[in-house]
Amino acid sequence: MTHAAQKTVTLSRSGLTIPAICFGTSGLGDMPDTYGYSVDEARARATLDAIFDGPIGFLDTSRNYGAGRSEARIGAAIKARGGLPKGFVISSKLDRNMETMAFDGARAEQSLEESLKALGVSSIPLLHLHDPEYAADLKDVTKKGGALDALFRMKQQGLCQAVGLAAGRTDIMMPLLRDYDFDALISHNRYTLLNREATEMFKLARARNIAVINAAPYASGILAKGAAKAPLFAYMPAGDDIKARANAIEAVCARHGVPMGAAALQFSMKDPLIASTICGVTSPERVQQTIDWANWSIPEALWKELAALPFDMDDPEAKRIYKPN
Repeated sequence: MTHAAQKTVTLSRSGLTIPAICFGTSGLGDMPDTYGYSVDEARARATLDAIFDGPIGFLDTSRNYGAGRSEARIGAAIKARGGLPKGFVISSKLDRNMETMAFDGARAEQSLEESLKALGVSSIPLLHLHDPEYAADLKDVTKKGGALDALFRMKQQGLCQAVGLAAGRTDIMMPLLRDYDFDALISHNRYTLLNREATEMFKLARARNIAVINAAPYASGILAKGAAKAPLFAYMPAGDDIKARANAIEAVCARHGVPMGAAALQFSMKDPLIASTICGVTSPERVQQTIDWANWSIPEALWKELAALPFDMDDPEAKRIYKPN
């Protein structure tokens, strides 16, 4: 019997098969400005070994996570193991120049070269265009010969099997999703028990045969540990209203004997619009906990109670100051 955490989805345009769970590794690049704590190299290696030794062969990273530390640490772990486990899928992202914010075709090609070198691989199964909203000029991304053209050319050249769009702002993403035949998209913090801003975007993606990968189901931690222990929402201090609603969710889960994190994760996993869910992990224990939560038995009565609770539809990161390094 296949557990929920080990289910897979095949992307129809590319034939690439991805698991229903993906491990996010931005925190493994040591990003204290985002997460509020540091992750040293030893802890990152232990976490990566737990991922590579486990039953879920899918992780997500990016060129700019921790100024390249995430990819470098992944590459070092791969080298130490003598290569990736068979069938393991790496998802990474093309990034802008972090000093000039330039994001044209030449920068996209340079970003891929840097990723391949850091990871120690010859190709990346799933490759995304990352955060075009932060580019110095969006036209550099979309123009003929720009970053998007470079991304699709990489697929034609066999440097990746599938291509995606990974970003934050839905108003930037939706026009691109209409105009380009991506295989997948990644959205974060915008489809959780507390917020559904990405709903219409996910419906558009489904209609266009673009697989949805939903990241940050715990809304940066508050839906995993609770407002008392992790008062962080969308990478920012949670306001009183968010804390109150998180407490209400936690209370409902407690009445049914279900960890809130399990409900938050499976809320994403059970949605028919979503192909895979990215869960950030920064310790071996969190790797196993993710698997346990994905397979937790949750009664229908709990889902009915959670469905009756309020949620937001606005951008949860509208006031965020992004510090990727």
